[in-house]
Amino acid sequence: MKLADAESRGFDPERLARIDDFITAQYIDTGRLPNAQLLIARDGDPVHFSQFGHLRADGTAMREDALFRIASMTKPVTSIAFMQLVEQCKVALDDPVARVLPKFADLRVYTGGGGSIPFAPGQRAEPMRFVDLLTHMSGLTYGFQNRTSIDAAYRDARLDMPRRGMNSDEYITALAKIPLEFSPGERWNYSVSTDVLGVAVERLSGLKLGDYFERHIFAPLEMTDTGFDAAIDRADRLGDAWAYTPRDAPRVIDSAERSRMLEPAEFHSGGGGLISTIGDYHRFCTMLLNRGMLDKARIVAPKTLDLMTANHLPDDADLTRISRSAFSEASNAGSGFGLGFATVIDPARTLMPASRGEFYWGGVYSTAFFVDPVERITMVFMTQLYPSSTYPIRRQLKTLIYSALVRSNSR
Repeated sequence: MKLADAESRGFDPERLARIDDFITAQYIDTGRLPNAQLLIARDGDPVHFSQFGHLRADGTAMREDALFRIASMTKPVTSIAFMQLVEQCKVALDDPVARVLPKFADLRVYTGGGGSIPFAPGQRAEPMRFVDLLTHMSGLTYGFQNRTSIDAAYRDARLDMPRRGMNSDEYITALAKIPLEFSPGERWNYSVSTDVLGVAVERLSGLKLGDYFERHIFAPLEMTDTGFDAAIDRADRLGDAWAYTPRDAPRVIDSAERSRMLEPAEFHSGGGGLISTIGDYHRFCTMLLNRGMLDKARIVAPKTLDLMTANHLPDDADLTRISRSAFSEASNAGSGFGLGFATVIDPARTLMPASRGEFYWGGVYSTAFFVDPVERITMVFMTQLYPSSTYPIRRQLKTLIYSALVRSNSR
């Protein structure tokens, strides 16, 4: 990968080198992570790229164009796709979801039941709006939250990031039968909301979600290795996925040679189904940094991205005040939530170096990205360890990156 001169872009090269030393000593040599890739850029130009470990348990070497399951880093892509349709006035943020997905016309809030006991009829919910899906204030949940009877019903119905076994119609039908955790707009809860949003993109555009992405996002941005089925004809570039195991080395939970990612996706999960490379996702982040444009490709308007990265939580709250989620990809203190991204609203409360207005997200296999519009820095980090809450590497990377920045735009 061609790199710009880090020193001329405001970084101390010796301090940047400490990042690789840290990853090697703390995560690779110790066996905590099987592999990693890190790309840091300023003004869209990469100033640091490094890779570590092996692609597969059999020792296959890591490669620059390795394919990763980016899981919930799919969500910002889906959110951008939906906002493209908002820009065309095909839908509005305050439209009821039931306008596009009629199964959501009579949603109920949980009042009792679950497991072997049928759910109680429940209280009628406030109409769910598309803004509720984008902000994760819809009342939906994830089965892996492992907190309530609603979560258990999601697990039974296999509603967390499905790939095969149901189509989008069947998905919405199954989801609409389960009560909501709360009435839309009342709380924040990490959920399958973006999967529902992806189905809405399909209905509004008349295209399968992956086809919509390819036509309106990936092809214009020249993201040639990203898609729901991107691994099928690039199987040699797909790595294994591992899971954390207490007191032992990570174990493989999705072998690259037998991965479900090598089968065509029946359901295109807008919340977590994409495969990508670090180079492709860097291009996506650079588009975000440039307020919706990369090279000559305009993906969304600057004001649209400004709206997406503003805090939409009530009373400008951060997630600690409004979240009831047992798990998410956000660091709650000092972070609000926009239309598809967590956004830093109070850097001091994050207890990390950060800029107000920085936005970010990650995936359950410990992938991560952030975009800092003030310092004009982007970072993409790739690995394949489940779950992303295992280690504090995202916080550590941010600290190391900002510690290497010696010419700041903030003052």
